[in-house]
Amino acid sequence: MRAGASKPNKKRVRGASMVREGSGNVFADLQVPNSTEALAKAEIAVQIGSTIERRGLTQAAAAAVLGVDQADVSDLVRGKLRGFSTDRLIRFLNALGQDVDIVIHTRPHTRRPGKIRVREVAESFMRRYRNALRDLGK
Repeated sequence: MRAGASKPNKKRVRGASMVREGSGNVFADLQVPNSTEALAKAEIAVQIGSTIERRGLTQAAAAAVLGVDQADVSDLVRGKLRGFSTDRLIRFLNALGQDVDIVIHTRPHTRRPGKIRVREVAESFMRRYRNALRDLGK
């Protein structure tokens, strides 16, 4: 420490912070309306951003593929999703060459509402899945 510099103030406040385990949906934890849809949109946007990056596209090139302005792509990859519907985000994935499967499961009787989940499926799994479907057709 140089001469004349003061020591940093290291006061500790006991019991000032409380840590709670999250639900797995940060939007629900923050009490955001339509939190399940907000999480799904965020997860789809992450997939769009990953696909743009994996393909080595600039924001301008991605905008041309998606049929939007570069500013829209900037908002999208930064998580500013207001104005983007789930349907529109899915169409963006399709424009980027990604297949989107929607799977509906019957839930056992419960009073809780159903869930919406977005998952990236590994290509090797999809190859095995397609082969299994092809074999069933023989």
